[in-house]
Amino acid sequence: MPMAHPHSKYQDFESLREQAVALRRTGLSRRQIRDRLHVHNNDILNRLLEGEPPPEWTKRPNAKDDLRERARELRLQGWTYDQIQVELGCSKSSISLWVRDLPTPERKRSREEAAAIARRGWDETLRIRDEERQQTKAEAKQSIGTLSARELFLVGVGLYWAEGSKDKSYDRRENVIFVNSDPGMIKVYLAWLDLLKVERKRLRFSVMIHESGDVLGAEQYWAELVGADASAFNKTTLKKHNPKTVRKNVGDGYRGCLVIKVLQGADLYRRIEGWWCGIVGGATATE
Repeated sequence: MPMAHPHSKYQDFESLREQAVALRRTGLSRRQIRDRLHVHNNDILNRLLEGEPPPEWTKRPNAKDDLRERARELRLQGWTYDQIQVELGCSKSSISLWVRDLPTPERKRSREEAAAIARRGWDETLRIRDEERQQTKAEAKQSIGTLSARELFLVGVGLYWAEGSKDKSYDRRENVIFVNSDPGMIKVYLAWLDLLKVERKRLRFSVMIHESGDVLGAEQYWAELVGADASAFNKTTLKKHNPKTVRKNVGDGYRGCLVIKVLQGADLYRRIEGWWCGIVGGATATE
């Protein structure tokens, strides 16, 4: 059985096309022609009206026509996509389609000027970040308040066990020696020793610093920080410079490290180690 022609339900396609064209030329819309001829297939209706322009009254104005023309005007004036978007409130994808046939505006700023503007923007970003950083630190500092004696005691034990010298089974040295470059750590450590009734006359200090640093300045700085005279300081230890390495601990803020030793400290060391073991046990105990 031969296959039916896809337009077999319209007995005379050319005749139907003549009717559609005639109706179109009288000013009917596609919908009106569709209803008159009972053609509800858009593909067939397109073929029937092929080449026939729609009547003027059916041409609805495009709401974006004015925006498109304005966008093109601004582009010809040298505006960027971002500037046009802000001005017209439309998407950059639409702007790109509307003006893609127009020449790209010449760069109004030199690369150096653009780089300077970018740097200013980045500097402002860094400034804001630093303000946020300092605000966070200030709020955290405020939340601590004054430490109780027990709080200072526990902080000091942990501080020493993290930064102080320790006895080893293979190297029996029960000495209380604390080394650090952070002035804040030194202050807390000394406050802790005061809490433990360790007399200042039992303390000996010494500075450890790179030989290329400000040795005299560092010695004076640490002496003023701990409130001790020269008699409480041992000879400064100088670290030799390795020409193959590039030092980063340079500048006015570099003062080396301060070493604090407690004389006759064996008993104190044993108690410190015991206190630390107690903290570990208390922190890991199960209920």
